[in-house]
Amino acid sequence: MDVSLYLMSAAGVIGLAAALGVRDRRQRHHAVVSNFPIVGRLRYFAEELGGPLRQYIVTGNDEERPFSRDQRRWIYASSKKENNYFGFGTDNDLEQTPGYLIIRHSAFPVSAPSVGTPHYDKDYQCPGGKVLGGYRQRKHAFRPASIVNTSALSYGSLSRNAIEAINRGVGLAGAWQNTGEGGISDHHRHGGDILWQIGTGYFGCRDAKGNFSMERFLESAASAKVRAIEIKLSQGAKPGLGGVLPKEKVTPEIAKIRLIPMGQDCISPASHSAFSDVDTMLDFIERLADATGLPVGIKSAVGDLGFWSELAQKMDVTKRAPDFITIDGGEGGTGAAPLAFSDHVSMPFKLGFASVYRAFAERGMHEKVVFIGSGKLGFPEQGMLALAMGCDLINVGREAMLSIGCIQAQQCHTGKCPTGVATQSKWLMGGLDPTLKAARLANYLLTLRKELLSLSHACGEWHPSLVALDRFDILDGLKSSSARDVFNYQPGWGLATTEERAELRALMMARAGAA
Repeated sequence: MDVSLYLMSAAGVIGLAAALGVRDRRQRHHAVVSNFPIVGRLRYFAEELGGPLRQYIVTGNDEERPFSRDQRRWIYASSKKENNYFGFGTDNDLEQTPGYLIIRHSAFPVSAPSVGTPHYDKDYQCPGGKVLGGYRQRKHAFRPASIVNTSALSYGSLSRNAIEAINRGVGLAGAWQNTGEGGISDHHRHGGDILWQIGTGYFGCRDAKGNFSMERFLESAASAKVRAIEIKLSQGAKPGLGGVLPKEKVTPEIAKIRLIPMGQDCISPASHSAFSDVDTMLDFIERLADATGLPVGIKSAVGDLGFWSELAQKMDVTKRAPDFITIDGGEGGTGAAPLAFSDHVSMPFKLGFASVYRAFAERGMHEKVVFIGSGKLGFPEQGMLALAMGCDLINVGREAMLSIGCIQAQQCHTGKCPTGVATQSKWLMGGLDPTLKAARLANYLLTLRKELLSLSHACGEWHPSLVALDRFDILDGLKSSSARDVFNYQPGWGLATTEERAELRALMMARAGAA
């Protein structure tokens, strides 16, 4: 290249910069850019990259939110079958972290045989402690094969490649996939079991006016591997608030699945039109269960405690009941929401779940329903505490997203997810290989179940549901309080029944012997 071409290129660059500088100076929307043409733009560039970069080069191992560097590293390593151990002791300040969780291990732990590298078809199996639909004797009642399953993640908020990866992954791990309220798509049909969530928009089971349609409901329920139905009352991300899928993200495929028109924002109302109180909600639950034979439950964040007391009372008196109740913590959720809702509406999981469980236990109804917990429970110690508090199963949402490639860029609400997880951009989702990421999700689920089993063995029990809440202490400086006292639980609350304990112990001992 001769000198004249270099000069022409340099002149072109200088000319473009000068034109941009003049434009910046004349505009009045951004004072910084007007006062410092061109250079002022770096502020917005740095602001755009601040979130994604801060987690790598600024914050400590336990500072970043919603998931710390240590938590993300554990998920990434587990999903890739890499070394997920941490050396040289804890870097947490146990004495200066209020609410720090300690598990009291047994002097006589269970010596279960090690199975080495996990195999999807048989190792680290950890079934649920109760039969889903057992109390109401549903025709298709079953014991969940996995104590850990994936939480509500809708097609629309997540890409088709991500949904397919999750479905394939739960199939490998023997778990189930919660569809979220976006309906059942072809990407949910790759072998994994489905828990179909129905929200206020009745997507996939609605008529032309947006009301619930039993005909559409039965068609959709019979079209896939649906094992149970979940009616969503609210979620931790935006409790008490409806949802919006912007029209830009409503593709022809999504419109067909959700039974909605193109060219319009997809609106989920704040409340259901099929029922309006506890009585009519129970009637609706029984209608769906009678029509399909499937277990039917509800999902909700925790706000008004009067609702839960009334529900327990109606279940006790009328014998109508949801087969399961999913409690979502206010700290959870992948959906975008107003800051006031995400930060200040609904109770965090531990307090919310304890309040609901107490309302049922005081009436003796806690054994008549399967409790599912969600809200940052995808780590062994947090999952163990939730199970000891009375959860029978735990769901993982954002942790599942991390296992298939999410880097916590926090761009979910923009449609510009850089890893192709939470976007409808064909270019961005093209970087997410569903088959590869399915294996990583399965690895993560198996590792989490393995460590839950390891913790229960350290506490002298064969199954996580057998570990009592007395095994957990909550630290506050140099003072320690039993978790049972902190959550105001009576002795025996949170534990499996005598019959369930015997059954689970025998089941896990038999599987350990077979391994």
